Amino acid sequence: MDKFKVIDADTHIDETEATWEYGRAGEKDLMPVVGFPKNPDPKLPPTRYWLVDGMRKPRRYRDDATCGSTVGTRELGDVEERLRHMDELGVDIHVIYPTLMLVQPAQRPETELAMTRSYNRWMAARCEKSRGRLRWIAVPPTHNMDQTLQELRFAKDHGACGVLKKGDTEADKWPADDYFYPFYEEAQRLDLAICLHLGSGVPDTGRTKDFILGSFMRTQLPTIHGVHALIAHRIPELYPKLRFGCIEAGASWVSYLEYDLRRRKERQRGSRLITTDYQLSDDIYKQNRIYVTCQVDEDLRQIMTHISEDNLMLGSDYSHQDQSKEHGFVQAIRDRAAKGDITSAAAEKMLYDNPKTFYGL
Repeated sequence: MDKFKVIDADTHIDETEATWEYGRAGEKDLMPVVGFPKNPDPKLPPTRYWLVDGMRKPRRYRDDATCGSTVGTRELGDVEERLRHMDELGVDIHVIYPTLMLVQPAQRPETELAMTRSYNRWMAARCEKSRGRLRWIAVPPTHNMDQTLQELRFAKDHGACGVLKKGDTEADKWPADDYFYPFYEEAQRLDLAICLHLGSGVPDTGRTKDFILGSFMRTQLPTIHGVHALIAHRIPELYPKLRFGCIEAGASWVSYLEYDLRRRKERQRGSRLITTDYQLSDDIYKQNRIYVTCQVDEDLRQIMTHISEDNLMLGSDYSHQDQSKEHGFVQAIRDRAAKGDITSAAAEKMLYDNPKTFYGL
């Protein structure tokens, strides 16, 4: 281990039929099933979907040449193949996030519970075969807090290094709602990082057009809102050992969020509608133990005037093929350091030390 000293802070799997085989007796009818359009457009790539509680959810066909993966590596059907690919990429550890459940997949609490419980056990079983190189992020059934706490304990005992948290409403409550206090308290006790990944706690409509037209609002902005809410409502102060991450939303927003928090505090002090009793140091992200994944081609010099080099991480978005994909991030960030854009020390922190600290590895 540590032969490369690189931790990929944001990778993914594609859920497969095997993901839903870990349910309890009587839960089979709650699990997703695969559907296909009745009249597919022959001019477009083949399509399929997950059917959850009668609603269509995306299950994409992947172009593995574009994704840089194979069916075996992105569905974890072949753990050893994924480890070999990590060796080729010069990466020690993949931290793995889901795909389907980045956006809340189910409206009924019983369906959410069955799906998340099965997902967590499937991930535990697959990653157990990796000799510690595949670490995973647990998905909580937030409509049921008692079950959520049980899932956190299971996850900690089976190799998880964080827990997914949506940045907008989840279980119909915002991230700073006291409903989530037991969740944060247990995550702190177990030393599990809170991971605000691109996505949403609001179930999608199943209409592809709606997702396309609202994708930025529905997936990227919730993560940034989550960071804002945590700071404004002093959640990191309540849980002083808990670490929080903003994953796959880039880092160019950090200056705007800091500006907004400072201006609110200055201009709206005493407001009955806006919380302004939070404290802000020179580095609000380090102060609140907030870690952010950045993209290699962002203006890192400017970004690091607002967030410490100790709080930035890098990820490849492995197995996905959207704008966040960055499989060559290891060499790319070292090339930027070689050009003098950032220091070599900062680059190596982003590649290893910071994700190691954030995920408690």
